[in-house]
Amino acid sequence: MKIQLWPDSDIKVQKMRICGVPTLILRPAKIPEIPVAVLWIHGGGYMIGMKEMAYMTRAVDLVKKYGATVFSPGYRLAWQKPYPAAVDDCYAVLDHIYRHRDELNAEKIIVGGESAGGGLAAAVCMMARDRGLHIDFQMPLYPMISNIDTESSKNNHGKVWNTRKNHLGWRMYLRSDAKKKVSPYAAPAQQTDYTGLPPCYTFVGDGEPFYKETLDYISALRAAGVEAEADVYHSNVHAFDIHDPDDEISRDAIRRFNEHFEKALKR
Repeated sequence: MKIQLWPDSDIKVQKMRICGVPTLILRPAKIPEIPVAVLWIHGGGYMIGMKEMAYMTRAVDLVKKYGATVFSPGYRLAWQKPYPAAVDDCYAVLDHIYRHRDELNAEKIIVGGESAGGGLAAAVCMMARDRGLHIDFQMPLYPMISNIDTESSKNNHGKVWNTRKNHLGWRMYLRSDAKKKVSPYAAPAQQTDYTGLPPCYTFVGDGEPFYKETLDYISALRAAGVEAEADVYHSNVHAFDIHDPDDEISRDAIRRFNEHFEKALKR
């Protein structure tokens, strides 16, 4: 399997198919690896995006700063195949990591992602719990998890993502079930049993569409006895940490994210 150093000489890049799913694997090139594997799932409203978005997100810091091994699955997008294709692809990669955790030197497995990737992260954690796989921690950032309008996703005109785009994303992913009661594997906000899910950290902007569903998710986890925390930032820019990483609130969000990742490693 061809391995290259690109686009950053600190990162060793490998591309391979895992259970038929094209997957980008990022490892540290120079610093020692630590015994943790991270499944990091890209965003894009379930309908756009690619596995290489890992380079733009929090995932790349986990490799460069902490020596983690990151798996970024190129799951099938909704215009190719609707639900359950995306979540099945992501779970297949997670299951592979879990079954090969000894040879991967993965004493801990962490699942995360941003936006729709955060929604898929929450969904695969639910699937893992229900199928007997232990996940140590979840980090679904500003996750897209509710196909039903919330107080913040309804009539939202925020930057990058808004109500119109949100409705389109869910219609493409769920088709005729876009506004119906569906499986929590499709829309994790419809989960009714949060017991036994992994501890969680996330952050979100208070003016973006996913503000309410993110905080509801954290509240539901806490009510079920799961350790969970969310940081809230004053912003109507969806994924502000990606779009303007040098902004003051982005720097603070990135710092807090890294702190929680470090805590997860020490748990």
